[in-house]
Amino acid sequence: LKVRVVRSSPPSPQFKATFQESYQVYRRYQMVIHKDSPDKPTVHQVRLVPVSFEDPQFKSSFEQSATLFAKYQMAVHKDAPSECGETQFTRFLCDSPLEAEDAPSGPDCGYGSFHQQYWLDGKIIAVGVVDVLPYCVSSVYLYYDPDYSFLSLGVYSALR
Repeated sequence: LKVRVVRSSPPSPQFKATFQESYQVYRRYQMVIHKDSPDKPTVHQVRLVPVSFEDPQFKSSFEQSATLFAKYQMAVHKDAPSECGETQFTRFLCDSPLEAEDAPSGPDCGYGSFHQQYWLDGKIIAVGVVDVLPYCVSSVYLYYDPDYSFLSLGVYSALR
């Protein structure tokens, strides 16, 4: 048995080189030990999209994301439909005081507010709203399709 400590933040070359293999071990562990569904989103089904109406991915997924937010708020938090329309969604989870910044020594995605979208079969099933900052990632909010609650997407997102 050989054990290595590999720096994950910022990602070291060893971390990058072994990421896929480590992820597969994690995924097998979760399925065997915790009985996670094999349908749980994979690393390739998660998109980090900048919260910006100038960004094509954000714009093209906005309506689907806002609709999912409303479905979640009404099912989980028992909000009235009037409390979770596109205006409320935008004010709550899209308007951010953070300025996007691409620092040369920063992460590839840059700093700022992002929607971490979880896709399955061509549709968004969860969105983690995160702020990427110089010394941390802050999880602002997570909403998901209640039809997929059996996947424990909040736990998965927090671990990810």
